[in-house]
Amino acid sequence: MGPPGARTISQEAFDELVKENIDDLGMDPHEALQDAIQTLTLQGVDLSGVVKCIPGESNVQANPIIQLTNELKSIVTSLETSNSKALSCEDENARKLIELLNKLCELCSVAGSENATVAARNGGVEALSRLCSSLDFKLERALALALKALSLIVCDLQSSESFRQCGGLKTVIDILHGAPNSLDIRANAFSVISSASTGNEVVKESFMELKVDVLLVESVKEESNYNMPSLYDAVRVLLTPDDGRVAASQVFGYARTFAKIGMADALVDALRKGLGSSCLTSACAALKAVAVNDEICKSISENGGIDIILQYIDESGLQGNRAIAKSCCSLLSKLAGSDANKIAIVQKGGIEKLIILSLKFSDDPSVIQEVMSIITVLSLRLPENAARAMDAGVGDLTIRSMQKFPTSHQMQRQSCLMIRNLVVRNPENRTILLNGGIEKLIRRTKGMQGCKDAATAALRDLGLDDYNV
Repeated sequence: MGPPGARTISQEAFDELVKENIDDLGMDPHEALQDAIQTLTLQGVDLSGVVKCIPGESNVQANPIIQLTNELKSIVTSLETSNSKALSCEDENARKLIELLNKLCELCSVAGSENATVAARNGGVEALSRLCSSLDFKLERALALALKALSLIVCDLQSSESFRQCGGLKTVIDILHGAPNSLDIRANAFSVISSASTGNEVVKESFMELKVDVLLVESVKEESNYNMPSLYDAVRVLLTPDDGRVAASQVFGYARTFAKIGMADALVDALRKGLGSSCLTSACAALKAVAVNDEICKSISENGGIDIILQYIDESGLQGNRAIAKSCCSLLSKLAGSDANKIAIVQKGGIEKLIILSLKFSDDPSVIQEVMSIITVLSLRLPENAARAMDAGVGDLTIRSMQKFPTSHQMQRQSCLMIRNLVVRNPENRTILLNGGIEKLIRRTKGMQGCKDAATAALRDLGLDDYNV
């Protein structure tokens, strides 16, 4: 998968270039192939999805992905020509279709391969979209597999555009409205929404026009969907500004719309009722994406969101679950952006809970970094919180962590940012940290890539005259 906006080349044009290297320049076939790849790569051409073979020695059509895609096209045409709704679960053609889709999913799931892109570039997106539109809901296994395959091959901007242009977005929304009782179909349909929306602002907008927000809120409220990570992933992706072509994304407005119709409350309720580990991390990320302003952050707190997150933080430490610890800390840091929530978190013993968590994961700088990030936010413009953090042991945590993880640049930088908020309005904290040897650690951090500005500012706020040396 190439970068967004990269130039592409058709299979036919690539094969012709290799052939010209052989016929016109007299290159050895293998040399001709490598020269074509190198030349096009240097020109910034995206070669993902192009089958790299030597004309005459190997056949593009022999590629297993292209064979499966061509077979799929034939089946879809046959179903559309006949009566696809008459296809039964016991039908031999249904069995063959399921075998084909299983194989396609298997090949497109191979890590590091270009199989998914090859399928997309050779009509797979259009064929699978047509198939999903044609299949009866009673063929649950076939439809679920078709959606799974679609979520795998819609893997970049070009394939998501193909999906949009062939009417695939409406097809998926219609399926979600029509198959409420099939968890496999729904889970894979939500995965398609995520795949198609990733990096494509136009697709996000089109889904919003199809009222995907209402559908997703209703789905999150439905208890049978609680342990479905793809549902929460769909919310997160739709609200992530990840299209590099767009200067001003509309997702901030979408998040406010989601919150207005009840998404924040629905996600808090889902968290309250208990989720599995993978779902919990996905749900936290979704709620974080919804919490885009002070009003929404406060509403989450008022609905008990902070209490629930602090409970999960406690449990993650007891269970040794790093993924949950980091997800909950990241969400809590976002909610702490509200001044009212800062006060609530501290009053509920949040700082002390975070220090305990950091001790549980004292060997993991990524968890410690998340803890420091929250304390940085909690201490901003609130000297009483900075004092409480120091009383809870954050000074010792900082010195110990900076000593223990000298190569963890992000954690070192976050330490400097936190130190600034701890000392800028609390001169007593400067003395404590300086007596603990923090100056030497910050000066070492100053030499790390991306840390100079944060370290310099920390030294200045500690009251050191030679902070800029």
